[in-house]
Amino acid sequence: MKALTGESVLSHTGIDAVALKPAECDVRRAADLSAATIAIDYEGVDHLPEADVLDALSRTADVRLTTPIRADGFDPLGDDSRLADVPDSVGRVLVAGHAAYLSEDERRRAVAPRLKAAREAAPDAWVGTEGIERVALAAGGTQYELLSRTTDREVRALRAAGYDGEIALYAPTVLADDEDEILDAVGGYVARRRPVARALPDGCATDSRAEGRARDVLSKASRDYALVGAPETVRERVAALESLGVDTVVGYPARGIDEFL
Repeated sequence: MKALTGESVLSHTGIDAVALKPAECDVRRAADLSAATIAIDYEGVDHLPEADVLDALSRTADVRLTTPIRADGFDPLGDDSRLADVPDSVGRVLVAGHAAYLSEDERRRAVAPRLKAAREAAPDAWVGTEGIERVALAAGGTQYELLSRTTDREVRALRAAGYDGEIALYAPTVLADDEDEILDAVGGYVARRRPVARALPDGCATDSRAEGRARDVLSKASRDYALVGAPETVRERVAALESLGVDTVVGYPARGIDEFL
């Protein structure tokens, strides 16, 4: 793959926005990215960026912070005290919340009424659809979906049915065409997708050590659930998604932020 330097990496992929995990990197480094939008994932309260960091980033990009509506501190029908620490300059991504970051009590809380209340308070928020697709669509707002093997069909169907709202698409991204590098970066991620998990042999390796049928399944799934390949290859896939009706493609640098810098 031809080496690209500086801000040319992202521009060659066509990716519109970058998602970062604050447990993995110092999100202040996002100021060096050429992306117009930065989406910051939620990985528990211990990893929430400070308000001054978010505010500083918002001066150079459209910053969106993921807030789980069932979690204490972000619950619009309960304790929403942490929202006071989110600068007005920072947008939100409303999600039901991953079970790994919620207590048993939080996981029992109803999603639909909280999503409705949160949307009323933040009408420009994106709405994460994972696990709550119908509720998210009913709530309106930008639908923030995960890339999957059914994305093309689903986006085409939404647009054909007359849906004219915004669609943002999240995809782990690996700017490499070496199969071992791809599997080491996203093999574990794609192996957790239900259709892939069902197709994999029991107890198989899910990284570059995968062999035989497991490797074939993971290699195919990596292209269904992630954006992988040389920047030009990724750009072609991004362009195809946008031609179907996706408005914003959000790439998560699966091998670390340095790959995008």
